[in-house]
Amino acid sequence: MPVRKHQGGLQHSEQDLIAVEEPLEILVNGRNLAITMRTPGNDEELVAGFLFTEGLLTAREEVQDIKASDNRVDLTLAEDSGVDLSRLQRNFYLTSSCGVCGKASLEALESIGCEVRPQKGPRVSAEVLLSLPDKLRAAQAAFERTGGIHAAGLFDTEGNLLLTREDVGRHNAVDKLVGRAFLDGRLPLENCVLMLSGRTSFELMQKSLMAGLPILAAVGAPSSLAVQVALRFGMTLIGFLRDGRFNVYSGDARING
Repeated sequence: MPVRKHQGGLQHSEQDLIAVEEPLEILVNGRNLAITMRTPGNDEELVAGFLFTEGLLTAREEVQDIKASDNRVDLTLAEDSGVDLSRLQRNFYLTSSCGVCGKASLEALESIGCEVRPQKGPRVSAEVLLSLPDKLRAAQAAFERTGGIHAAGLFDTEGNLLLTREDVGRHNAVDKLVGRAFLDGRLPLENCVLMLSGRTSFELMQKSLMAGLPILAAVGAPSSLAVQVALRFGMTLIGFLRDGRFNVYSGDARING
């Protein structure tokens, strides 16, 4: 996009790269389920991850086919999936509304299958955690060019980057990442660390729980409800992971050093 840049009392015209945001229509068995704004790309992963983390899908075998084209994804359920389409509509309304909060939100997580994380799960060193922001940033190709996009990175406990996804929406980036794992049959991600480029909200905790992730780290702050979710479900939640420091809000036992 053409822009006019002002700096130090001088100005000049230049071309600037802007992160793309477009609507995506989600159809299940031909029925319009939702429209979401996202950065185009990895749309099948986004839809699969969204439906899984909202508790609408539970297994890869429930999906017969999934195709993306022209800002639209068509997902066809397997005949023996047992998924109730009327339940899809009700579930989406509840999870996308802002009328459920606090204690009701925590109970809602249990109702869609979120479980307390086993305390004998993976451990990660403080040294590895401190290395994650730079590794994620190095993998953010779209952010490097536009400066206006979020990222989610999946790491093992040794700090090796396994997968990364970017999107203008923080939730979409996580859905794309989880959706890839769902379609590949790799869930639950019980020996991995999720690293986020922004802050941590209730919805991102929900998606992490549904994916079986025990450790979530972010460069930004968590919300109060995100911390409550981490404490309730035994997750390790790390915030302000940048500049050689971090805060642990829950699950300190999984961190060595």
